[in-house]
Amino acid sequence: MTVTHDLSSRLPSRGTLLVVAGLSLFVTTLVVSAALAPAIGTASDANQERLTIVGSQGGGPGWHEYGSVYLLNGTNVTWRESSADSYFDVTKTENGTVLAGFMDGGYASCGPYESPCTRTGFRVINPQPEPRVLSEYSFPVRTKKNSEVHDVERLESGEYLVTDMEYERIFTVKDGEVTWQWNASSFYDAPQDPTTTDWLHINDVDVIDEGRYLVSVRNANQLVIVERGKGVVDVINKDTTNSNDANCRKSGQLADYDNDGEVRCGDPTVLNHQHNPQWLGEDAVLVADSENDRVVELHQTANGSWTPAWTLERAGGIPFNWPRDADRLPNGNTLITDTLNRRIVEVNESGAVVWSVQTERIPYEADRLPVGESVGAPQYATDSGSINTPSDDVSVLSLMLVGLRAVIPSTPFWFREPQLGLTIVSMLFVLTGVVDRFWRR
Repeated sequence: MTVTHDLSSRLPSRGTLLVVAGLSLFVTTLVVSAALAPAIGTASDANQERLTIVGSQGGGPGWHEYGSVYLLNGTNVTWRESSADSYFDVTKTENGTVLAGFMDGGYASCGPYESPCTRTGFRVINPQPEPRVLSEYSFPVRTKKNSEVHDVERLESGEYLVTDMEYERIFTVKDGEVTWQWNASSFYDAPQDPTTTDWLHINDVDVIDEGRYLVSVRNANQLVIVERGKGVVDVINKDTTNSNDANCRKSGQLADYDNDGEVRCGDPTVLNHQHNPQWLGEDAVLVADSENDRVVELHQTANGSWTPAWTLERAGGIPFNWPRDADRLPNGNTLITDTLNRRIVEVNESGAVVWSVQTERIPYEADRLPVGESVGAPQYATDSGSINTPSDDVSVLSLMLVGLRAVIPSTPFWFREPQLGLTIVSMLFVLTGVVDRFWRR
């Protein structure tokens, strides 16, 4: 009697091999990437005391949950206030309180909107003995997203200077009453109702001197200088060509509302959807150049234009991922809020890391105490960082990665485009293997 063994029946099927290969590739990608990732939370001069106050946008869907304001002593949290969905720019005042732009939901007082609604504005927080909100100025907005107050500054007059993304303006308020405002529609081509679209996304205002303010107009890739009583008196990164317009039109942002064939859009290789500029002097400004994933110091040239004089794209071997704040400190170092890497890092002029901390959730802005973000600070005379010429093109993987971090803010900082690409390949292997096994049944 002859027994015939079918060797093929004892071998794994093609579908099983594909599933195993996909899972192996995925696990190997994660393990190797995590093992080779640079460390965050280090310092070359750890004995130096550092007090850093942080405004955290939080996390969760749309990044609008778990917001907080907290104080770091070194890398340790010493107090935290977390009663809002999101906090943004934070400033320590002379009397020890903290000003913070915020957004929160669940309000019953909603003006033109249905209850419960979202309100935005600023809060005054007393950190001692236990952190608590002393007072709040707020107003209702249409949605949680792209309608927030991101910045507030207290003026010597007792007024509070506020940015407003809902109505795209900056304004001052005192005793709950608006005392002055500048509407961006006086300078930019405006939609009929700015509350229905993420039009300009004005995200920062700083006092340069009395009655003169530096304003970040994110979606136009521009910084404008506004004087009370005069309006816009200067523009950093002026619109010189229509070739940049596509960069500012994306995602339904700027548009040719007056049908004159152009929109006011700055060169994205100079600034691209920036945040939180710092006025270093009459001829220099430091900016978190967010969508170019870098920090840049711009200097004014003899002909009045502003060009990059110092740039930094990475720190500690980690490329920046949508940084949203950069402050030049009195000691000449630069404090950077690296938002999507969930870290705050201090570097010297050559770009070397002298201190860094991994944050639990998404940070928006950080100030080093006791000075905070000063008006006027040391300038870098030569470029000892890394110069680049950013591309206006955004890869599909980059867009997908931003979306992933929006949905899962805890995504590790080392999970970038290569890891995402390999993960997609591994998922395709697994999916193909599952389908193959199903059809062979």
